Amino acid sequence: MNAHTGLDAPPLRRSDADGVCTLVLDRPRARNALSDATIALLHETLGAVAADRSVRCVVLAAEGPAFCAGHDLKEMTARRADADRGRAYFEDLMRRCSAMMQAIVALPQPVIAAVEGVATAAGCQLVATCDLAVAGEGARFATPGVHIGLFCSTPMVALSRNLAPKHAMEMLLLAEPVDAREAYRLSLVNRVVPAGEALATADALARSIAGRSTLTVATGKRAFYRQAEMGLSEAYDYAARVMAQNMMARDAEEGINAFVEKRPPAWEDR
Repeated sequence: MNAHTGLDAPPLRRSDADGVCTLVLDRPRARNALSDATIALLHETLGAVAADRSVRCVVLAAEGPAFCAGHDLKEMTARRADADRGRAYFEDLMRRCSAMMQAIVALPQPVIAAVEGVATAAGCQLVATCDLAVAGEGARFATPGVHIGLFCSTPMVALSRNLAPKHAMEMLLLAEPVDAREAYRLSLVNRVVPAGEALATADALARSIAGRSTLTVATGKRAFYRQAEMGLSEAYDYAARVMAQNMMARDAEEGINAFVEKRPPAWEDR
């Protein structure tokens, strides 16, 4: 990948091939920090991807030695000069970033993070928010806010939905870097691969997912996150309704017939 060098270059690149949309954070000199422009462009691009029927899976990667260093602290600090010392801006920033993170969860297509280098604070949140994550051996993860007097409260939301509670609290309270192998043990990432191979591995996973029925995958992703917020009985009732509805889909009929007839299915995505 070639990094942009122009001052006005967009902070995000998109490329599409064989049903896989690859989004690359491209502010390597700023360690791919989530500036206002980055958050806005990523959220806008996710909206476009959601409506693009040619996209069957998404890979999120980054240019340079860092995956994402979190929020742009220089940009945030500049707003201390506002009349309210930045309070209105900070509240709006967190709302906008949270909305972007939720757009990843709401996206019909699965999103796979390909992590090389550090993913800290909101960058770690970004990894935890993605549906799957692949880490290179050299990747490091941390929620270091307590070191600068700023608890990582919004990253906490995604982290606590991936890790066991005490593991999440340990990352948040001690703020110590976690290496790729430990991140795998904690369930923050799905796979650890040799350094430099995270993107290729994520792309291979995405292409495998792209071979499934998009209707089935979207149905499953939506149901997964919805049932997770429910009590056990309510979750089973909801999942049973989803499964019955899924059985009525053309692709479910085709998939079952293909299995019985020992042939590859021909998906119609409906």
